[in-house]
Amino acid sequence: MIQPTYAMLEDRGALALSGSDRQSFLQGLVSNDLDKLGHERVVHAALLTPQGKYLHDFFVVDTGSALVLDCERARIDDLARRLRVYKLRADISIDDVTDRFAVAALMGEGTARALGLDADPGRAASFGGGVVYIDPRLAKAGARALLPRDGAERALERAAFASADASTYDKTRILLGLPDGSRDMVVEKAVLLECGFEELNGVDFDKGCFLGQELTARTKYRGLVKKRLVPVRIHGPAPAIGTPVTLDGKEAGEMRSGRDGAGLALMRLEHLERAAASGIAFHCADAVLEPSKPDWARF
Repeated sequence: MIQPTYAMLEDRGALALSGSDRQSFLQGLVSNDLDKLGHERVVHAALLTPQGKYLHDFFVVDTGSALVLDCERARIDDLARRLRVYKLRADISIDDVTDRFAVAALMGEGTARALGLDADPGRAASFGGGVVYIDPRLAKAGARALLPRDGAERALERAAFASADASTYDKTRILLGLPDGSRDMVVEKAVLLECGFEELNGVDFDKGCFLGQELTARTKYRGLVKKRLVPVRIHGPAPAIGTPVTLDGKEAGEMRSGRDGAGLALMRLEHLERAAASGIAFHCADAVLEPSKPDWARF
């Protein structure tokens, strides 16, 4: 058996919501149903504009005394500011606790077993003074940990996890077709369903209202999804994020994040179908892209 590994994700921050109204406050704002949340369950959710466009996504972890959002560290101030707009008279405090909590990705065969968890997306348990959980988007992505910063690595190594580089996790999630926040979803432009949020357990259409719910539901029920974020093999030099992808000289999509010959690209479905039927290659700057459909995706 290959030893499971951990990678510290220093690009992730932790935002704590405390106070008696913390869950009801967040429930009315985000795309997923927080009634699913508990000590044994973590959820993935997004905050949208009123027009249904992407602002932030995060993992919501119940630590008992607070809901802690595992979110993009570089954009944590923006997330806190946007949430405070809706605070009004709610009994809630919103605090950056990145100095207290570290986030790690846990990978490899036997990861769930080493944590004492079923390999069920979102399944969570107490660990090392924090919380470990199977990635709620996709069990194949492994697990994550939200742990006290002082001692996080020691706790994981005591559980027989070996240290790995964060780039290893980054390539794994790209190959699985999982977006990484604003690297892959353009703020105030991206639509959740183009980025797999329905299949990846990030949006609940039965929970009732949330910010941007009307457009998100309309996109689903009227079949308005015309583009999808998909994994691509990069043959040649890696294109920069935002570089147009072309098919037979016509714009067919846009490059997003990449790592070691693998990447994600937002592609028009009509061009994916045309390329599959004709065998014409996609080009992006000086590279040729070979897209694939993740086995979890429905399109």
